[in-house]
Amino acid sequence: MTSTAATTAATTAATTSPVADARALGLAHYAARGVLEHVLARHGRTFPQQVVLRAAVTAYAPRTPDELVTEVQGSLKADPADIRTVLDDLLAEQLLAADGAHLRPTEAARELLTAVAAETAPLTARIWSGMPAEDLAAAGRVLALVTERANAELAALTA
Repeated sequence: MTSTAATTAATTAATTSPVADARALGLAHYAARGVLEHVLARHGRTFPQQVVLRAAVTAYAPRTPDELVTEVQGSLKADPADIRTVLDDLLAEQLLAADGAHLRPTEAARELLTAVAAETAPLTARIWSGMPAEDLAAAGRVLALVTERANAELAALTA
């Protein structure tokens, strides 16, 4: 390939490749979340319920309801009252159990998350397959920076 042809090919690729922006990030998020929500719906569960259960299951020690609300609020940016409703629902459905002042995930919660993970694994593998490691590393750096900056802006807005 001549240098002119290589330059033209590089320019064409640069102008036709999508640029990362808030819309692209949102579309990717909702597409991936849609896949997960489809699997969760087969189990009669919602995305917020899954986030709460994952936080409870992956905690190093049992969490109080307030600690779970704070953690989930940091992830979902949801109203604490809505998260408390999710906690109440999970308690009523025996996916969380009260243990004194703490909440523990039940065996049913662990089984649910294991089943969802098993069902989403092949879907996730297809979604992420074939992406060069350097692209994933660059995307990871960009997403971490966007998250940090967006969290800072949200904190300033709500201060």
